[in-house]
Amino acid sequence: MMVSIKEAIYDLIVETSTNLPPDVRYAIRKAKEKEDEGTRSALALTTITDNIQMAETNVSPICQDTGLPTFIIHVPVGINQLKLTEQIIEAVREATQDGKLRPNSVDSLTGKNSGDNIGIGTPVIHYEQWEKDEIEVRLILKGGGCENKNIQYSLPCELPGLGRAGRDLDGIRKCILHSVYQAQGQGCSAGFIGVGIGGDRTTGYELAKKQLFRPVHDTNPIPELNELEDYILTNANQLGIGTMGFGGSVTLLGCKIGVMNRIPASFFVSVAYNCWAFRRQGVTIDPQTGKIMDWLYKEAPPIQEQSPTERKQPSSQRVIELTTPLSEEEVRQLKVGDVVVLNGLIYTGRDALHKYLIDHDAPVDLTDSVIYHCGPVMLKDKDGNWRVKAAGPTTSIREEPYQAEIIKKFGVRAIIGKGGMGTKTLKALQEHGAVYLNAIGGAAQYYADCITDVEGVDFLEFGIPEAMWHLNVKGFAAIVTMDAHGNSLHEDVEKTALEKLSQFKDTVFK
Repeated sequence: MMVSIKEAIYDLIVETSTNLPPDVRYAIRKAKEKEDEGTRSALALTTITDNIQMAETNVSPICQDTGLPTFIIHVPVGINQLKLTEQIIEAVREATQDGKLRPNSVDSLTGKNSGDNIGIGTPVIHYEQWEKDEIEVRLILKGGGCENKNIQYSLPCELPGLGRAGRDLDGIRKCILHSVYQAQGQGCSAGFIGVGIGGDRTTGYELAKKQLFRPVHDTNPIPELNELEDYILTNANQLGIGTMGFGGSVTLLGCKIGVMNRIPASFFVSVAYNCWAFRRQGVTIDPQTGKIMDWLYKEAPPIQEQSPTERKQPSSQRVIELTTPLSEEEVRQLKVGDVVVLNGLIYTGRDALHKYLIDHDAPVDLTDSVIYHCGPVMLKDKDGNWRVKAAGPTTSIREEPYQAEIIKKFGVRAIIGKGGMGTKTLKALQEHGAVYLNAIGGAAQYYADCITDVEGVDFLEFGIPEAMWHLNVKGFAAIVTMDAHGNSLHEDVEKTALEKLSQFKDTVFK
């Protein structure tokens, strides 16, 4: 009978959530070296680097959105998978209670959060049998922001900027380039992509996500795909989207492509997008003792020292320190590119709160306030007080149907989020004197460190991520990317990226 391995699974969850593996750290370091010092993307990458170290030191989530824990498990013949699943579930429940995972399992019909990441279909567990004696468990924590940028193409198809993508390797090339373009930093770029060619709609996505378990620096055994991976990594970084969609030299950190057979009538190219907070890890476990035998993803590529290159001097950026509540005069003086450092009280608000506020009054006066698109990881201390364990921004575009009306209705002066918002919100910012501030996606420890205390909470019945938290902050820095003058950095970057994407229309890849 297999002994309990719950402790080993728990340790795997904690390590995956709090400590990026060496191959991912290496890719981020190389990206930082390519950006000109002082630019928006370079500043974002510096924050990301600091956040990685803080998460490791604090043993706290790198990013507050720990996604739906997804396990791929290889087991020897004879292992009781039902018993193993029970132990995985208990480990996930315990890790959630300890603040290593955010409670993310939500009933799709009622909207109720289970509170422990356990529910129908969660966590996600895939089993495969093999001839080896040990158990191998791989885990990926893929947040909703990057999960929402997954995309699937059915060839042939027409693509903006690239024209027709046919049922061949060149059509696949166009689809993959377009997948990076359409993400536009909303998945917390610079990021990684896994690509699945073939299969059906379900197995294509599964194949794409499995590519994310490959080491960043490995070599594809299929020569054509190895060449295509290098081509995509080189040319996607010429689109100018950059970290967080701020513009810059590095948009993609890794590309891994797999292939499987298909039926004649279907030709799918499936892309699984993953943010820079590339949280995947794995272990081998002795089924007799339940102990971890070895950790996977231990190695990074050898460091190659390069001769220093001349770096461009950045354009000057204003840094403005503001204290809430904000006045319309203060907000209208802000311009795209300004760095704003906030102090004072802010309120978190995500999907459930925005939907509620459309038809109801707010529980507090939101005049001249700041709403932070954030679903934090929260724990109570021994005295019963709430403490913030992780608090990075969530993707803002989901609130586009609500945001303009809420700005008008409640007199909100600033929105903090990531990835930007649409034309409806931009118009409201201009009409009512408000501003959008882009925080650094995934930097959950960096921003948690800026929160001095939790003043209160409303709507806990929505679940911890969706509740309205009242947070006092100090030194909370974000960049103005949509101002009260009708300017949007996101629109500018997308337009420029489309022009650059069009340059690859007639490049034939065989």
